[in-house]
Amino acid sequence: MPEDGDAPILEFDPDPNAVFEPHHVVVPGRNAPTRAVLCFFSQVIARLHDEGAPVLFELPAAHGIHPVFGFDVDGEQVAVFQPGVGAGLAGGFFEESIAHGCRRFMAVGTAGGLAPRAIGHVIVPTFAIRDEGTSYHYQPPSRSTEPTPDALEALLATLKRHDVPFETGGTWTTDGFYRETRAKVERRIAEGCLAVEMEASALFAIAEFRGVPIAQLLTTSDDLSGDEWSGMKLEDRDDFRWSLFLLAAEAVRAL
Repeated sequence: MPEDGDAPILEFDPDPNAVFEPHHVVVPGRNAPTRAVLCFFSQVIARLHDEGAPVLFELPAAHGIHPVFGFDVDGEQVAVFQPGVGAGLAGGFFEESIAHGCRRFMAVGTAGGLAPRAIGHVIVPTFAIRDEGTSYHYQPPSRSTEPTPDALEALLATLKRHDVPFETGGTWTTDGFYRETRAKVERRIAEGCLAVEMEASALFAIAEFRGVPIAQLLTTSDDLSGDEWSGMKLEDRDDFRWSLFLLAAEAVRAL
């Protein structure tokens, strides 16, 4: 039996070198743009595919291959890919995109609303509560992580330029989406969280570890603020998702 002590997830090792690194599985090519959007909207990825966007490189995993598409933003090609659901997979693909040569990032996706707002409410996280496992391998234990200041500034400026209504605040990143109990929801609300999702705190931690900028744009797809869960309510709003993706692409282009 192991000796008593802290949980292994709290045993942060600051050694920057791991036994298994992204460069062991990634061969950097010439097709990696400097800027990239981590897009959690499968509908946007499908649209890029259907419209014939070029595949610049691929991110393979046991469940399948995620293509990385090229998308033109003001004459510059931006990489766009679905990073997968959950901090572990999204963090791994984020790492591999850096190894391919991408250096500046925005993320865009959906979240559950913790504040009583309309579905489709736009949120820009200024901090993320670390209730997942991945971030603890990149930063010492702490309650939260934050987006990179210059990436956050670029995202906020883009939203303001287009007069997009939004709210800033915290997000709760958790691995256990079927364990969002009422007590935990109320505690996160008291801490200033507006949303709950599965990746932000890990992406922010990895970005700090690797020295690259990232911020995230979220919109609510469901609501946990009431006595009962609302159910998913954003299914038929593909144009709205596309517009948010375009904002994220414009913001990363401004970095």
